[in-house]
Amino acid sequence: MKTQILRMGQEYGGEITATFAVPRGFADDIHALVGLEVSVEVKKWREKRSLSANALMWCICEELAQALNITKEQVYRMAIKDVGDYEPLPIRDDAVDAFCANWAKGGIGWFAETTDKSKTPGYTLVFAYFGSSTYDTKQMSRLVDWLIDEAQQIGITLKAGPELEQKAREWGK
Repeated sequence: MKTQILRMGQEYGGEITATFAVPRGFADDIHALVGLEVSVEVKKWREKRSLSANALMWCICEELAQALNITKEQVYRMAIKDVGDYEPLPIRDDAVDAFCANWAKGGIGWFAETTDKSKTPGYTLVFAYFGSSTYDTKQMSRLVDWLIDEAQQIGITLKAGPELEQKAREWGK
């Protein structure tokens, strides 16, 4: 939920207090939480990636795939692996295959790769990559920039055109 911090202060004991407004539609939900322990996450707001950024990303993947004679899904995964977010996880050796198979159910960009034995005996270190469906505008811009740079490096003039390339670069700013 997007909102603004209205006031911040510090209590006598050193605790920081923050006051924020919640849209009226959430009043019942908030009232139900009064007196309970709750978890609140506060971070800078970023817009989720746009559908046009996603469409552009897949167009570029397709053009690269044709030039490289591979699938657009392979191009996408290369980009995710190179610039995407991942979580390094120690997984029990006998559970690695099941974990990787289950992780991949998240979508095309959700894949896991074993890297090395973990420092913990009986465990393997697995890098679990997140698909771009979880990306905000900055992350998506980094992904599209990588694809555009890759196209330029292999000499492809993108059909998307320079104005769309510029727009893609601006999404992350």
